[in-house]
Amino acid sequence: MPATPQKVPPEPAASSQLDEFIAPQLRPVIITGLSGGGLSTAAKVFEDKGFFVSQNLPPQLILDLVDLSAAEDSPVDRLAVVTDVRADAFSGSLAETIAAIRERGFNPFVLFLEARDDVLIRRFDSVRRTHPLQGDGTLQTGIVREREMLEELRSKSDVIIDTSNLSVHDLRRAVEASVGELPADRPHVTVESFGFKHGSPRDADVVLDVRFLPNPYWVEELRDFRGVDEPVADYVLSQEGASEYIDRFVELLSSTLAGYRHEGKDFITVGVGCTGGHHRSVAVSEEIGKRLRQQGNVDVNVIHRDLERH
Repeated sequence: MPATPQKVPPEPAASSQLDEFIAPQLRPVIITGLSGGGLSTAAKVFEDKGFFVSQNLPPQLILDLVDLSAAEDSPVDRLAVVTDVRADAFSGSLAETIAAIRERGFNPFVLFLEARDDVLIRRFDSVRRTHPLQGDGTLQTGIVREREMLEELRSKSDVIIDTSNLSVHDLRRAVEASVGELPADRPHVTVESFGFKHGSPRDADVVLDVRFLPNPYWVEELRDFRGVDEPVADYVLSQEGASEYIDRFVELLSSTLAGYRHEGKDFITVGVGCTGGHHRSVAVSEEIGKRLRQQGNVDVNVIHRDLERH
């Protein structure tokens, strides 16, 4: 039986990181994205970790809430606000609100959730809801309108999570792992293994293809193990070209992180893919995460999207 995936020690589990991921100074979290993308589930993650969570506030009230939370006598030291496209019905846009929060000296963290059109349609159909922008048109029409309206906000978000292939439990883990400790003084890198046969992650900033390495699946004694298991990891990393490939990528990524930060992008997602997402991509992702942690100036999380998927 494959071993249960674990984060590389001594890195604490992502869920424990969430207990500490707000700086002493208030850092408001804005949870937004496509309707049906999983906003309520993400809000629950923050709520479970002691955040004061408010949902569906219009832009001006978000700004007021930040001011109230930042007051010296406020009981709120960790704030998360959930808002979607319906907020645009009020005066002032969410983008303007985020800019106003920054003008007040705060550094808001924007988490954007999305999914493929077919997945969103299935989710709306399952709960028999209409899309807030559907009007007299079809559900597809509403989704297209919403994507267009939110495109600028999406491009300026700190972390984008594609929830298309995630269960509720997977989404919780993805939110925890992608957010990490909300570092204020160093970049955050999420390394995500996946299987190309299930589709590459749309939220990845960089995608690596490690299918050039021999596949442990065809080694009978390794088939039932996974890349987090030592026999598979040793097999994959000992292959010709594997170590050099990882060395060069880590060097390349490290040289670009400063540029990302200069452009205001502190959160980077690296997708590492093989055929099924069980062996090669998992082992390589763990090794990349290990080498990045050794640098000591990067906040790193490693997640495995398709580890238990058939």
